[in-house]
Amino acid sequence: MEVIFSSTTARAVPSLPITKSGTRVRNPCLPSILRRNNFVKLSFYPTCNRINKSALFKVLSAEKEHVQVVEESGVDEIYDALVKRLLPSTSVSLNPNYKLFVGLAGPPGAGKSTIAHEVAKRINKLWPEKASSFDSEIQPPDVAIVIPMDGFHLYRSELDAMKNPEEAHARRGAPWTFNPMRLLTCLKNLRVQGSVYAPSFDHGVGDPVEDDIFVNLQHKIIIVEGNYLLLDDGVWKEISALFDEKWFIDIDIDKAMQRVLKRHISTGKPPDIAKQRIENNDRLNAELIMKSKKNADIIIKSVDF
Repeated sequence: MEVIFSSTTARAVPSLPITKSGTRVRNPCLPSILRRNNFVKLSFYPTCNRINKSALFKVLSAEKEHVQVVEESGVDEIYDALVKRLLPSTSVSLNPNYKLFVGLAGPPGAGKSTIAHEVAKRINKLWPEKASSFDSEIQPPDVAIVIPMDGFHLYRSELDAMKNPEEAHARRGAPWTFNPMRLLTCLKNLRVQGSVYAPSFDHGVGDPVEDDIFVNLQHKIIIVEGNYLLLDDGVWKEISALFDEKWFIDIDIDKAMQRVLKRHISTGKPPDIAKQRIENNDRLNAELIMKSKKNADIIIKSVDF
């Protein structure tokens, strides 16, 4: 696994009124805050297809111009590096208006959900150490939370209403089978108001679950994970501009498709149907997603030893 931290600058998001029939009207979004100004590279080479605890890490700092090699270090080093990047100073953490938006993208089967939830879990564990105001006898509230892009899938009924519903269902997971404007509105509302209800996705039912995730005022770090968050066209580009950190999981497409095949089969699809779906849909989507890697601040690359 390879993690690249690159120097970036933040872009201001234009203030646009948000109106949508059937939804609450909220204020326009605020500009993104500045990103950190550093460059770090970590390389992780697992000794098997699955991440294990014996690995080689290389840490390269452009500012210090040196290379440090740590042998036989655990995979926890990767998570620690990501968490450390997001943990703010104590003074910032106590700011009631502080919020950091992280966009975590990558193709199907890359492990976006796993990384997002693990990073959030570790941040929630470490955050009280950054804010001395917490009573040691009281369990502090979570400050990091994950919003999955899957909750912004179009409903099956919406696919049924399309010009070619058969194709729409067959290509579900392609960019045009999502509602990016709804995701954009959700994130803008969260940026300005500090709290929002976001949908999750029920894979058993195959539809979003409305208002299933409550992001409240106490949440400081918002990790949004999904396939198309770093695309640079249309509404997706506006979504990408909202993130203070842009992360991308780079993985060999064949390896990713093997993982997706197992996932399809585990949910009850016959192997031949699962293979057809991969070739006619998942692989096409993955090839498009890989093109957005260039827009990332951090690249997490999985490399077989």
